Amino acid sequence: MARPTPFPAATATVAASAPSRRTVLAAGAALALGALLATHAPWAAAQGLAELKQKGTLTVGMLVDFPPYGTTDAQNQPDGYDADVAKLLARDLGVKLAIVPVTGPNRIPFLLTNKVDLLVASLAITPERAKQVAFSQPYAAATIVLYGKKADAVKDANDLKGKRIGVARASTQDIAVTKAAPQGTEIRRFDDDASAMQALLSGQVDAIGCSVTVAAQIAKRAPANTYENKFTLVQQAMGIAMRPGQAELEKAVNDFVARNKANGELNKLYRKWLDTDLPNLQ
Repeated sequence: MARPTPFPAATATVAASAPSRRTVLAAGAALALGALLATHAPWAAAQGLAELKQKGTLTVGMLVDFPPYGTTDAQNQPDGYDADVAKLLARDLGVKLAIVPVTGPNRIPFLLTNKVDLLVASLAITPERAKQVAFSQPYAAATIVLYGKKADAVKDANDLKGKRIGVARASTQDIAVTKAAPQGTEIRRFDDDASAMQALLSGQVDAIGCSVTVAAQIAKRAPANTYENKFTLVQQAMGIAMRPGQAELEKAVNDFVARNKANGELNKLYRKWLDTDLPNLQ
């Protein structure tokens, strides 16, 4: 279930510019891996809690290009906060765990077409998504910011007119930037956060909408004081996503989240990966 290391190599083509051969190859390898896992994995998605336990394996869709929530370890295996939450959930349910790498655009389709049992994939809870999937109570949160060059005079959304703003397609930041940007803003959509980050570092865009964790990754790579958080776009609670109509599974997952908030296990994992306490999520 390996995926290419998310930083520094982009894992998908850029919507607004000609992709490099290396980028295309990386994207093709990632997509091929996802298709192989989804099509040929022996753990077909279960349709309910009893069937899942009988199958004996929880198949979880997870981003691996969204550190520290989803990333890969030194052995190129899925890692991060979401991976640890998925491991904890599988142990709680008494089953084995299989993680299938997904992307922002294909994670909900993978769930709805039964390629995975559920998503622990940094999926922000929004009214639009709630029409497609059933969300657990929040297990994490993400603060989305407009991140750009420190030298650029951008204080709020009104200053985005005439600017080139990059976002990961079909993401919370895409929705937030699209809603906030005034007419005359050029929004460039990429297949994932890694590609948007590369676009910022290479000067293809002036700023990007991203989580504070992605911003921190950029700050580590760029010369000091090059970029900064311009303003907060939104803070979003994230939920574990399931197919609608799975009442028993929903209850089991919600019980899992509530219990591990109360006993401090989710906070322990959140501090491990984000170096801060889990926000008070309702």
